Amino acid sequence: MALIFVVVMLLAALHDSDGTFRFASYYGDHMVLQKAPQKAVLWGYGREREQVAVYLTSSTVLQKVLSDPVTNGIWQVTLEPVDAGGPYSIYAVAEGSISSLKDVLFGDIWLCGGQSNMLFTMSQIFNSSEELALSSKYPHVRPFMTALNMSKTELIDLIQVEIPWSAPNSSVLAEFSGLCWLFGRYMYEKLNYPIGLVESSWGGTPVEAWSSTRALKQCGLVPSEDMFELEDDIIQQTENSMLKSTVLWNAMIHPFLNMTIYGAIWYQGEANAEYHKDKYNCSFPTMINDWRMAFHQGSGGQTDPNFPFGFVQLSTYKESATDDGFPDIRWHQTADVGFVPNIRMKNTFMAVAFDLPDNTSPYGTIHPRDKQDVAHRLTLGARAVAYGEKGVSFQGPFPKVIVPSESTVNVTYDQGIFVTPSKDIFEICCSGKNVSCESDSLWSPAPIMVWNQTTIQLSASACPPSKVAALRYGWRDWPCEFKACPVYDSSKNLPAPPFITSQYASNQIW
Repeated sequence: MALIFVVVMLLAALHDSDGTFRFASYYGDHMVLQKAPQKAVLWGYGREREQVAVYLTSSTVLQKVLSDPVTNGIWQVTLEPVDAGGPYSIYAVAEGSISSLKDVLFGDIWLCGGQSNMLFTMSQIFNSSEELALSSKYPHVRPFMTALNMSKTELIDLIQVEIPWSAPNSSVLAEFSGLCWLFGRYMYEKLNYPIGLVESSWGGTPVEAWSSTRALKQCGLVPSEDMFELEDDIIQQTENSMLKSTVLWNAMIHPFLNMTIYGAIWYQGEANAEYHKDKYNCSFPTMINDWRMAFHQGSGGQTDPNFPFGFVQLSTYKESATDDGFPDIRWHQTADVGFVPNIRMKNTFMAVAFDLPDNTSPYGTIHPRDKQDVAHRLTLGARAVAYGEKGVSFQGPFPKVIVPSESTVNVTYDQGIFVTPSKDIFEICCSGKNVSCESDSLWSPAPIMVWNQTTIQLSASACPPSKVAALRYGWRDWPCEFKACPVYDSSKNLPAPPFITSQYASNQIW
């Protein structure tokens, strides 16, 4: 091995790649590769039928892996598992050519996707100067960002890279996702080993743009090519919700499938409040499961087929809105269950954010600047779900039993609660028949009367005696002011999520 190491070093000194022999676009100096027990996958471009030797080195050669002969211009290898740490150098060597990666760390790779609230940069968040100044204290949290591009067909590599793998500094992070970076930083503080952050997001985009054709078909959605009628320069310069089916999956997700990842976080849904809203309870869970299958297959079985997937339940947009767009999407984000993980959305975690409005955001109220609390709540879910840490509270209170009487409704939660009075955060729907109420039915306020450690009693005076058919909570775009919703967990850290439930539906809490 020592002799091999000397030969590799001589090659590195004498031969530089001419560009035909190289790693794929999302490998680079300063990158993070997935640590053990998974195996990292490396691939790139070479001359037909050549065999490529890949060396993982520090002061000596630690691994040597040979590829199969280059086929259709592509070579690929899978390393043996490498524990968290580094830095390492990696050399890919073919006849007369060498390509290298320097300052490589091994840790956990998290993919960060979605629309504008994921794209929302570190320079835009609250206390951005102070947060950016901290970047140099986290040299083992490494960002990478793909450029905004789309394709009619599935691509094997990125069209363009926006931010190459980098050791963090304030200038790089100023243009990187605030939520993605804060999540990675907070996770590093708990895990104390390298974190790689791969950002792939585009403002104003619906879930259909990030979904494969096979996923859309499972939800009865026919792939659309509406976006190709738009001028390319307009598409590139604007946040355009006309971007539709599969084009971002093709260009900004599919290329990463060969990369071994640990998990993903997601902030999206605003665009679907007006586009295929009623399909979101299928399209979103199906996208998650389709990504899992595709990443598992693409990495040769290295990415977990049920990798952890965290997401942000929609925050707020219009304070005086009366439509059900955002409330419906929040509910559909959970596959109409109200919380995750659940039977349809296994190994997922969610940050509730509807109590974090920002009515003075210079970027519009749809873009709240407080990404710190959102990232913190995501981190709690990741610790509990993605890493199996015991004793971590990551879910707000959710109703366990609902008991209506002639003039009241008692709501008992699954944990201790902190309550403040409200006349209208709870609403009831009245019905004299065994008919379920929907979000567009007639709803009336149900004021909070009294409460104890786990139960809230509501007034049902808006309904005739014993005619309460359904109950909902927080069912509006902007349900409360900043961290001032009426129901939290007993420590007042995690808000109760919104819910809607009918006495005549097939659930067990009535």
